[in-house]
Amino acid sequence: MNHDNQRNHLKAYGIVFFSLETGLKSKWLLNYDGGAFLIENNKIVENECKIRGVSYQVISDAKAQIILQEISSPSSNQDAVTLEKAPKIAVYSPKDKMPWDDAVTMVLTYAEIPFDVIYDKDVLADKLLIYEWLHLHHEDFTGQYGRFYGSFRTAPWYIKVKQRAEKLAAELDYSKVSQEKLAVAKKIRDFVIGGGFMFAMCSATDSFDIALSAEGVDIAEAMFDGDASEPNYQSKINYNKTFAFKDFQLVRNPTTYEFSTIDMTRKRKIKKTLDYFSLVEFSAKWDPVPTMLTQNHTTLVKGFMGQTTSFNRNNVKTNVLVLGENKTNREARYIHGTKGKGMFTFYGGHDPEDYQHRVGDPKTELDLHPTSPGYRLILNNVLFPAAKKKKQKT
Repeated sequence: MNHDNQRNHLKAYGIVFFSLETGLKSKWLLNYDGGAFLIENNKIVENECKIRGVSYQVISDAKAQIILQEISSPSSNQDAVTLEKAPKIAVYSPKDKMPWDDAVTMVLTYAEIPFDVIYDKDVLADKLLIYEWLHLHHEDFTGQYGRFYGSFRTAPWYIKVKQRAEKLAAELDYSKVSQEKLAVAKKIRDFVIGGGFMFAMCSATDSFDIALSAEGVDIAEAMFDGDASEPNYQSKINYNKTFAFKDFQLVRNPTTYEFSTIDMTRKRKIKKTLDYFSLVEFSAKWDPVPTMLTQNHTTLVKGFMGQTTSFNRNNVKTNVLVLGENKTNREARYIHGTKGKGMFTFYGGHDPEDYQHRVGDPKTELDLHPTSPGYRLILNNVLFPAAKKKKQKT
């Protein structure tokens, strides 16, 4: 899985999932050869690699043991993690096609990793209980329709999205979309607390935390929910209810394409040619989860924008790990934390291979980006729940 020898990093993850579903033994070799995978030899897997265009090597049992001994050395920042069972995956996304794309849905499809699409009715009916891993589509959990009002309130797609959201909320016996979205956010919160893994990108990251922090507080203006927001609502925000963020200030102007001070999009002054973020190195033997999440064939990843591009370091809670960052701009791009028995990862930006994806732009063709480091970070998150849990010392 290093830079030179792997033709298709993204589809390689699909091969690992395929192997796990076939019942083959697999190990993730952390920090070894770009985060390689060691899979029990099988002709079926070899054929799949050939069909999917994934580079591989067949090695002897003796060679495999030498590699594992090398990795186990206390002097090496490497580890071999056993992968047990492919997680059952859900993507939280509107069932109808939206006028923009979702990077996770695209890369799961490209890598041939199976997943189910679920939405509000499914979540409120407790269907999350059958899944181990959940991705949040670029959703607005505050009920403000992505705050697209200023630029797109007369666009047919915006009007249709608003109408459908209001209809769905009414069908679920909620008087406001914001109330219905909060109920969904709380179900997702409980999913994580109960042991689930949640991954979110772009506006789903900050809007999720904002919705939880504003429980019982009306922060939406009349064009969103039919009545004015509460006076002094900022003082009523409860940061103890959030997953990742603290001390943020909400943006009151409803025509502004921004939720709060969490996002760095409007504050950052970085040229596209210089926009990169670096991955943080962790101890593979002592911190296997963040090490798994940062496996890549490069430590420097191209930046990319979104409605929520990156996170203000001042608004990231101290118990949340920063996995990827732009130190010069003091922004976190990729963060991870625990909540109850579960874990969450927030990844800023919209599409790792489309620097400034706009509404209506054509989708990214991943056949043109089979070795994308930015997309590989997404697949690390999809795979790591398959890792065997280490027993806690007593």
